[in-house]
Amino acid sequence: MRTLRPGGFASTTQAASTRGSSLLRVATYNIHKGVRGIGPARRLEIHNLGLGVEALDADLVFLQEVRLFHAREAREFERTSFGWPAQGQADFLAPEGYTAAYRTNAVTRHGEHGNALLSRWPIGEVGHHDVSDHRFEQRGLLHVPVQWHGSTVHTVVAHLGLMHSSRLRQVQRLAEFIAAHVPATEPLLVGGDFNDWGEKLDGPMATLGLHRAVMPGGSAVHRATFPSRVPVFALDRVYMRGFHCLSTSVPRGTAWARMSDHLPLMVELEPD
Repeated sequence: MRTLRPGGFASTTQAASTRGSSLLRVATYNIHKGVRGIGPARRLEIHNLGLGVEALDADLVFLQEVRLFHAREAREFERTSFGWPAQGQADFLAPEGYTAAYRTNAVTRHGEHGNALLSRWPIGEVGHHDVSDHRFEQRGLLHVPVQWHGSTVHTVVAHLGLMHSSRLRQVQRLAEFIAAHVPATEPLLVGGDFNDWGEKLDGPMATLGLHRAVMPGGSAVHRATFPSRVPVFALDRVYMRGFHCLSTSVPRGTAWARMSDHLPLMVELEPD
């Protein structure tokens, strides 16, 4: 059982049993490897992130900057009040009844990190596609087909590069991946941290038949996720094919702002 810190999280929605069967709730969240702060102020947030993910009550959770292991941080935090989890972070964060899919994007001196999908629906074969644009940024696409109400929904978790030119090339590689691995007649969700500070990717994504999940009539404040303390930029997104968006929301408050430099984005979708 997870332990709630004082002033913790309220659920962001009603219980799952009260939702309509045609509604798909999707969250995307860059968890910053479960650690915040610099130097002596560094703190382990992975346990609080577990509470936050559970409170989202999403059907699908797209996660970026997730660790399977990191030897140095495991030693650093082993004697803290809760300690470094024995599991990989994706499995640790998955609420009861969810399945976690994870693949590594980047290998570093002491460990690695990558993308994950948490699903309360059955999943199929997990795939991974390297879209690294240069040797200084290791990036990948996590592909997970999900069985939802008798149909296959293809999900791709993405974390694109820091340079616009790199992102454009990665979108092209995403297009090639979709053409090779996702049937044109099946619905598709691409979610994650797009690092698109200048809001320039909606057009290139639309050429792939993917449209950004935006609440009808909603303002930019419903989408801003970065930086978490004073969010200004909408770096975290869901692009969709075969769905339309009913609502978007971003949980706010001190607890959410502490856990990562990003806030999660929630979208509610219905099939077309």
